[in-house]
Amino acid sequence: MQQKVLASFAVVLTLSGFSAFARKHKSVATAQPPVAQMPAAQKALHALNRLTFGPRPGDIEVVNQTGVDRWIGQQLHPESIAENPLLEAKLQPLDTLRMSPAELVAAYPPPQQIKAMTEGRMPYPADAETRFMLERMVARYKEKLMQKGDAAGATPISMEKTADRRSEQLENAAKLLNSDQLHVFQSGTNLEKVALFETLPLLTQLSLLDAMPQPRRQQLYAVASPGLRRRIQRFSGPLQVVNQDLSDSKLFRAIYSNRQLEEVLADFWYNHFNVYLDKGADRYLVTTYERDVIRPHVLGSFKDLLLATAQSPAMLFYLDNFQSVGPDTAPAQNANPKRAKRGLNENYGRELMELHTLGVDGGYTQQDVTEVARCFTGWTIRQPRKGGGFEFNERQHDKGEKHVLGITIPAGGGMDDGLKIIDLLAHHPATARFISKSLAVRFVSDNPPQPLVDRMAATFTRTQGDLREVMKTMLASPEFWTPDAFHAKLKSPLEMVASAIRATNADVDFGFALNRELTQLGEPLFRKQEPTGYSNKSQDWVNSAALLARMNFAMNLTANKVPGVKVDLQRFVNAQNDPMAMAHDILMTDLTPEARQTISQGLVDNNSATTKPAPIELVAGLTLGSPDFQRR
Repeated sequence: MQQKVLASFAVVLTLSGFSAFARKHKSVATAQPPVAQMPAAQKALHALNRLTFGPRPGDIEVVNQTGVDRWIGQQLHPESIAENPLLEAKLQPLDTLRMSPAELVAAYPPPQQIKAMTEGRMPYPADAETRFMLERMVARYKEKLMQKGDAAGATPISMEKTADRRSEQLENAAKLLNSDQLHVFQSGTNLEKVALFETLPLLTQLSLLDAMPQPRRQQLYAVASPGLRRRIQRFSGPLQVVNQDLSDSKLFRAIYSNRQLEEVLADFWYNHFNVYLDKGADRYLVTTYERDVIRPHVLGSFKDLLLATAQSPAMLFYLDNFQSVGPDTAPAQNANPKRAKRGLNENYGRELMELHTLGVDGGYTQQDVTEVARCFTGWTIRQPRKGGGFEFNERQHDKGEKHVLGITIPAGGGMDDGLKIIDLLAHHPATARFISKSLAVRFVSDNPPQPLVDRMAATFTRTQGDLREVMKTMLASPEFWTPDAFHAKLKSPLEMVASAIRATNADVDFGFALNRELTQLGEPLFRKQEPTGYSNKSQDWVNSAALLARMNFAMNLTANKVPGVKVDLQRFVNAQNDPMAMAHDILMTDLTPEARQTISQGLVDNNSATTKPAPIELVAGLTLGSPDFQRR
């Protein structure tokens, strides 16, 4: 049945719903600066759609009671808003979020350090749990080598012998239990097994988990407490814990935070200054980058944000600037010969101007890129693979005179060369225009009216890049409140997933499955490989395969088939006999003809031969997957 619904939805969505979206979007792009304003009744929903990850039940009433302007003022000052205690409780077990890169490397070591421990070149950690995990990882690593015959002097062993050893290991672990406990461990339900684990000493828990096959551990994961779930997670590898914490925290904040505009801006600025999580040392550096570089500056000074990203080890590693050296520079003491031969790297210089400040049409040349790269030689990382911080290495710096955008930078400036570039670019008129347009694209329309961009740029220049003031100019503009702007932007996958959970008031216990859904929808968190980051333009998210995948997610969500997420649709029971009324409650506004067609078409096969009410989970799923819900 669900496949028929999805197949018919694909036709409706692609041919009617989003063709209408495209026509509406085009009208916004070509319209002159608007005079008319949207009805007052729409303003609260419009503000929630643009400045949050989607309204929750009751949010419109709160905004109207507070007053739209006052509510926006509060969101522009997130420090004035008490944070949601539920969010803080969900973030508390994610200990990696509070660690420095060096602490992350020590607590969740990379393969190179684990190998060093196996060879006796590094000591094992003193923490009992961490030591146990690493010792078992080493044992499994050696076992794989023996399977291949790669271990020194080893004879290859068969998979059958490996399985026999695993069975023996499981039997030995079971000896740690009494007869009643053993019965639960062998024959109990997953919930009973979890309850058993909670009563056992730590090392007994770890021994049993290590002996269990991976599929059995994963069955426990979905029903485990946060502490037990974390231990299960660590058996998949230390890095998986770091990465999952980062993704979970982003989802939790998007869904639960009361400081919604701050979360939307954190997502915007991370994409603007994108760093790819899966590149080498960045696996340990992105946590600090998002926490200490992006978040503190989203409503602050653009220059401060620009400098923070320039000096961030995560950015220096991602765009290879930590390896950039000037000509004829002296190699560091005890330098690797290959390292000593490194030359000028222009990656950061190019992206600094093209993506971070001036924009591709900002008036710079290839010669400017080269000169900027020269200014940033010596901006490097102290022990990058051990979580070290930023440092300026005078020996690697190009000490010659530079010429950037018509400005001469005298020879011998040292680190000040890079600081002068930051100051120059942060105050450049092209930067004011580029940043203003980028914000307007995210919050207003794919092709924002030029007068709006000009006013925002003027504010940027007048306030020396005060991002809160630029946002105020945009949000007070008539262009933000034009009727054509209502529901005129398509949600990104993250926005769609977070808004669906918020709209249904669902509870998220853990985010592993949601992050997997986002990967299927085309937006794996923190994993955009290109420096561009994920797009803020609607057109880049419109294709039939992706939109059908959104409907699949919506149907699975409302049917409670997404692990770690619980949806309670009982508040819609009274509207069960009227699917359109139920859809109205979810969308919080009147349905368009396209949405009505999508929902009606999806219900045809279900109700064609019966007069029974449509299942509420089906109506909810069709509504969340409809063209209307994809817009914000």
